[in-house]
Amino acid sequence: MKSADSGKKQLEFLKVQISEKYCLISDYLHFTGGNYNLSQPCVNIGMVGHVDHGKTTLVKALSGVWTDTHSEEVKRGISIRLGYADSPFMKCPKCPAPQGYTVAETCPTCGEKTEEHRTVSFVDAPGHETLMATMLSGAAIMDGAVLVIAANEDCPQPQTKEHLMALDIIGIENIVIVQNKIDLVSRERLVEHYHQIKEFVKGTVAENAPVIPISAQQNINIDILIDALETQIPTPIHKIDKPASMLIARSFDINRPGASIDEIRGGVIGGTLTEGVLHPGDELEIRPGIKITTEGTTKWVPILTTVSSIYAGATKVEEATPGGLLAVGTYLDPTLTKGDSLTGQIAGTPGTLPDTRHQFVMELHLLERVVGVTREEKINEIKTSEPLMLNIGTATTVGVVTSARKNEAQVALKRPISAAIGAMVAISRRVDSRWRLIGVGVIKS
Repeated sequence: MKSADSGKKQLEFLKVQISEKYCLISDYLHFTGGNYNLSQPCVNIGMVGHVDHGKTTLVKALSGVWTDTHSEEVKRGISIRLGYADSPFMKCPKCPAPQGYTVAETCPTCGEKTEEHRTVSFVDAPGHETLMATMLSGAAIMDGAVLVIAANEDCPQPQTKEHLMALDIIGIENIVIVQNKIDLVSRERLVEHYHQIKEFVKGTVAENAPVIPISAQQNINIDILIDALETQIPTPIHKIDKPASMLIARSFDINRPGASIDEIRGGVIGGTLTEGVLHPGDELEIRPGIKITTEGTTKWVPILTTVSSIYAGATKVEEATPGGLLAVGTYLDPTLTKGDSLTGQIAGTPGTLPDTRHQFVMELHLLERVVGVTREEKINEIKTSEPLMLNIGTATTVGVVTSARKNEAQVALKRPISAAIGAMVAISRRVDSRWRLIGVGVIKS
């Protein structure tokens, strides 16, 4: 916690008023967590739920990092982009669980110096209904999730439903439910609200998830929550003997305006390794790459570059393994990475990445009803010429249906993606001027 505060102070001198086309170096460290001297995170845990239920405040309580750093987020008081923060879960060698768990360097119960138990990366997903595509992109890199439900509102709220359905569709089974803002309601209301939660999750992927009552604002029961996260969301087993493959969730230009040529640093990509190992000096291919138009013809060309540095948290590492979030420095022209322009692409060992697809055929698995709206409606079959919002990995694109049958559809993409046969596709449709999740697809060809 102290290290995060000191890191912020060290960055104050870099803050300048600049236009949106630039990215502060502080954003780079906010992506990697803003903390210093942490072990590499080994698991990504998502924070999901309805808008203003306390997801970002809970990440702050667990990590010391306030993930809403974009100017519009600060102004509106909601998350717009995916937020990221790394946090060490510390354990007292003397006190038993759950009292022994904390994020502090000394045990709040006995004062003993704590030991690092596990470092995790938190992915803070926006809860606003207009930002479902951003939430789905974040869900692609989650190993487990915390479903945050505020006790001072009835359960479920529209995006509580939609986010839980998204976790179910994408296949995230390790879930902990947080009943937040318990300091704002009476004991009787808390018990009533608990029963609302249990009724809501009945028959879903979260039916057997523990419900932890907390106050993120007042740091109540944070030790019990950490204990539940340690029990319910284990570190996944990754394939490190495979070629490196990284889902890109953010990309940055970290150079200050007016920097001299000697000071210019290459573009940075942020995301998570799904398999393989990465080192400084390794060659990288990025797909689909960049769009090039010549003589009226447009094509997408993969980008080749070399890894210059790797940061886990704000700690420079010589080897990166799957699990947790990474910031990877490259020798790319920073104009290629500024403003999240490479978000949704895949980086990895050259010659091993999935094909770039401008269209594909997918097997359909639609929900019975639209969720995330006050009045739920029956989902009709997908029709030819219908536009759909498609999320594949961290990529979001729009596909126009060129042919459709009951359980299958072919789509032509507005923006190509890199994806393998068998990749999962989250499908959303325009309902009342908003994109609403309606099902999942599996790429067949």
